[in-house]
Amino acid sequence: MGLILAPGSSGLDLLFIRRAERAGDPWSGQMALPGGRRDAEDVALIDTACRETLEETGISLPASSLLGELDDLFPDIKVLPPVVVRPFVFGLPARPRIESSDEVAGHLWVSLQTLRASASVTEVEVRGQRLTVDAYVVGEYVIWGMTQRIVAPFLERIG
Repeated sequence: MGLILAPGSSGLDLLFIRRAERAGDPWSGQMALPGGRRDAEDVALIDTACRETLEETGISLPASSLLGELDDLFPDIKVLPPVVVRPFVFGLPARPRIESSDEVAGHLWVSLQTLRASASVTEVEVRGQRLTVDAYVVGEYVIWGMTQRIVAPFLERIG
């Protein structure tokens, strides 16, 4: 997973993608950070984050854009597949052009200020089950689950 930061009109903005609707995908249609599964050719998880970001958004992340990495996370909803996610943080000098793949239905740049202000609790549906979850609600977009659990400590860490 990649937290991709770029300058916006009111400070730094963070890139989110909306996953395409796909049968059998437990994260179908959800807001997410660019990223995905490690392939055999990925030497390290940083390679996975960069490759998946390029595949999903068309953004090439040079080594010099890596700012750091965050702690590994695991899904806390039992009906989702067991995965381990290691988020990497990247900083870009300007917003890049997005070229979404067929895995991505759209994207959203959100200022860190707006994210902080939009923290709330809301209801979502997961595989027919209604859950009350911590989330960032930005207009029609609900950023929750593992993505929220990655973003929240990141925002706390940077103040």
